[in-house]
Amino acid sequence: MDFAFGAEDERFRDEARAWLEEHAAGPVAALRGQPPGDGRAAAHRAWERTLGGGGWIGLGWARTHGTWGNRTVTLPQQVVWAEEYARAGAPARLGHIGENLLAPTLLAYGDDAQRTRFLPAIAHGEELWCQGYSEPDAGSDLAGVRTRAVRDPGEGTYRITGQKIWTSLAREADWCFVLARTERESQRHHGLSFLLVPMDQPGRIEVRPIRQMTGTAEFNEVFFDGAVARAEHLVGGAGQGWQVAMGLLAVERGVSTLAQQIGFAQELGRVVAQALETGAAREPVLRDRLVQQWAELKVMRWNALRTLGATPDPGAPSVAKLLWGGWHQRLGELAVEVRGAAAALGPAGWTAEHPYELDASQRLFLFSRADTIYGGSDEIQRNIIAERVLHLPKESRG
Repeated sequence: MDFAFGAEDERFRDEARAWLEEHAAGPVAALRGQPPGDGRAAAHRAWERTLGGGGWIGLGWARTHGTWGNRTVTLPQQVVWAEEYARAGAPARLGHIGENLLAPTLLAYGDDAQRTRFLPAIAHGEELWCQGYSEPDAGSDLAGVRTRAVRDPGEGTYRITGQKIWTSLAREADWCFVLARTERESQRHHGLSFLLVPMDQPGRIEVRPIRQMTGTAEFNEVFFDGAVARAEHLVGGAGQGWQVAMGLLAVERGVSTLAQQIGFAQELGRVVAQALETGAAREPVLRDRLVQQWAELKVMRWNALRTLGATPDPGAPSVAKLLWGGWHQRLGELAVEVRGAAAALGPAGWTAEHPYELDASQRLFLFSRADTIYGGSDEIQRNIIAERVLHLPKESRG
């Protein structure tokens, strides 16, 4: 693909930059660098509605079935918006799961009624989503899910029982898309279905936050005890959940990766500045590692640009995940190494109200430990590349 920004793209960049300068200022600026939710859900939710009102949600959706209130933009303009959003330091998104994962899935596998019901609410920033995939005994092994959904022929609903874990933003979400086993005695990827489940079901859905090393709790456990999902909210047909789930995972590529890399570049810039300030940059080995981080980030950008608009490659998302997961984890290690012993000290004294204060480099180091695990561990990504791209013999899973 000949990827380049033209005059129209640069005009779009000016529009996006001007809008962000106006709307991502004032009280919204206080959300910069803060994880979504975790005590700030109301402010983040208001920001989603602001984005939706400006027409900035859903720029990358296919338009075969309708506009759903979002703008018509080209692929380069999607990249422009993602880059400008990252450069502006705009707040972390609370609605990215609905926009970037569920919406493309409904466009590919949903029916007209499902698209009409759910896409406008996502595009306007009015409904938030979480992902019900991983389970305590089936983390990266998605085909091993045990959560069950039983069809009630009288009511025309499904009753869901089971547990999901590492569910990002479950406390803030209005809905959850759940992969559940709907056929008795089925095993592995057979007999699974993809259900859209409302989260506001007291007594039937319980969300328990998981406090992390960073002191925050973006991840959660979710317990389903007879939770109800309507039959018309089953996506892709009964027993077709594996195909839908794999289609959803395949959309995590390209534009979002480029936006992520803008944030990575900003983090790397801060680490380099710290290394110069502390004098750590004079140490040859550490200086070489900083240069290596810079070079690898450039490679990731060109790889992401290469995959945009190309014929879908089943290994592309896995390659991207392997590249950025390890890269970001190494950056977190560098962030504390350049500070030396000072990295062990918090930015403020202990108080009962704030017993666990961290600065940016400490949060980067601690949170990035999970980068090679969440979203599919490195081991799973290597298996995907080996089996689906290189067609090597499958490992025994007996």
